[in-house]
Amino acid sequence: MSKGIIVAIDGPAGSGKSTSAKMVAKKLGYLYIDTGAMYRAMTYLAIKNNILDDEEKISELAKSSKIELEFVNDETKVFVNGKDITNSIRTVEVNNHVSDISKIKQLR
Repeated sequence: MSKGIIVAIDGPAGSGKSTSAKMVAKKLGYLYIDTGAMYRAMTYLAIKNNILDDEEKISELAKSSKIELEFVNDETKVFVNGKDITNSIRTVEVNNHVSDISKIKQLR
């Protein structure tokens, strides 16, 4: 199995991680993957399905959902099952729950 280079940037919310990562990826010709957007997408789905407190159901939902990220004009577009939810994942409600969702081992 071939191993590629993976660069991860960790830090507090609002510290510029995504902005820095996008710039570095672009400069080096690397693929930029916004894992935060992926966790936000799952949080959005958990809220919509009223399963925020059920890790097993959230895990099952993740397996049955198709999450796609598309980097267009320096912006990550987020699609779930073909539907653009880019704006929907940036709400206060998603912000309030994304930390808990991102801790679920099955999603990591």
